Formats: sequence, C-alpha cells, structure tokens
Amino acid sequence: MTPQRVTLITLGVDDLDRSRAFYAALGWTPAEALDEVVFYQMNGLVLGLFGKAHLAADQGRPDATLGTGAITLAQNYSSEAEVDTAFATALAAGATALKHPDKVFWGGYSGYFADPDGHVWELAMNPFWPLSEDGSLTLPEAP
Repeated sequence: MTPQRVTLITLGVDDLDRSRAFYAALGWTPAEALDEVVFYQMNGLVLGLFGKAHLAADQGRPDATLGTGAITLAQNYSSEAEVDTAFATALAAGATALKHPDKVFWGGYSGYFADPDGHVWELAMNPFWPLSEDGSLTLPEAP
C-alpha cells in the first residue's frame, strides 16, 4: 500500500444541519449520516462533515478551538463554462465569493468560495491537467 495517499478528509463544522443543507444544494448526497458526522463518497476518497466540538473530542483534545481557512479543497473542471456554472451554484447555495472565476497567470481559469463554515474551495479549469470521464485527476507524467 502506498503511503502517498489520502482516504478521508474531515471538515469541522459549526452547524451540521446547515452544512448538510449547503452541500445538498450543491448536489451532494451523503453515503452515511450519523448524529454528529456525515460522509460523502467521492472518487477514491471520502469527505466527512463533523461538528467541531465532536471532532475536537474525537482528536483527543476536547478543549481545542478548531479553525478554518488554512487549507484549500479544489474541484477541477473541463471548461471555463463548467467552472462558472459550479461557482454560481455554490453562491446560490449560500457560499461566500472570495474570488470570482477569472483567467490566471499559470494559463488556467479559477475562482474561490467559502462554505458556510469558512472552508475554502477552489473551482478551476487547468488545460495542462486532463480529467478522466468521472472527473478524477491523475497528473500527467513529467516530460
């Protein structure tokens, strides 16, 4: 088994019901939902939403104050139009626009939004990183 992998990303949230509603408005469907945590199956990994107090306790530090914003999650798309559509959907669902999609210095197109708990998402189209039919990304081999 390769050590270079991630199987689960967990986001600490203030209000699990609000977060579930937000991700539902983006078209996400939970694979499993418990009282304190919700799991979404993605391409080869799982995203979890976990109430911050329960997450801190699960980590063995129940008095910790958990923050947000020091990490960016990203979704790549095949076209600028798909990025624009996904960005509009996120805003309609209650996201906060951080940077509207625009052409960027590295030759692609991207924008950023924050979910209701401040978790930052980038939506991008990278012409140098082709996507599989299911939307998954495998970096091209270096020349």
